[in-house]
Amino acid sequence: MNFTQIYTTRKLEKTITKSIVEKNETENKILGEWVATIFYVDRKKCWLIVNKLTKYLVILSDIKKSELNNITRIFTKTLHSQLENDRIEIGYETLKGMIGEIKLCETNNDRSANGSLNNCMFSIEHWKIEYGSFENLPFRKINSGLNSSPNKMLKWKYPKEVMSEIIKAYVQQRVYSIASL
Repeated sequence: MNFTQIYTTRKLEKTITKSIVEKNETENKILGEWVATIFYVDRKKCWLIVNKLTKYLVILSDIKKSELNNITRIFTKTLHSQLENDRIEIGYETLKGMIGEIKLCETNNDRSANGSLNNCMFSIEHWKIEYGSFENLPFRKINSGLNSSPNKMLKWKYPKEVMSEIIKAYVQQRVYSIASL
């Protein structure tokens, strides 16, 4: 079974200490590493998660401690919805197989990923002011805007473009592997 580790920032780590596990499995390298932080909208906890390799972002809104035992399903469902919104085609079951089980890990102090998260938080703060309350925030639209901004670390490619390339390559590899059996 695949395991996908999501490394947490210290700020997020403090709010979910009982859900943090030690990194002891081999990391799932299909989509690379993810790093998550927490932010609040109307006192509701939201997570901003960035893929280190592609700089692709996912926002999980209104995450409660009681839901942490379902974080794999929540993350996979939200990522699939965001990919669809960004017009990146992948079946839910295929994505579920790519991700496997989510393991929340303590911070890895990745300065590059943390920098990406901080830059995006700046944009999110503006959208919070623009849209007002939690109920008015169009999370998929905001997320698409963040994934549609060229990124210097990606040689000015868009995060959604890089994520799409990785997913297409994985799906093609799987089709080729099955066809050659």
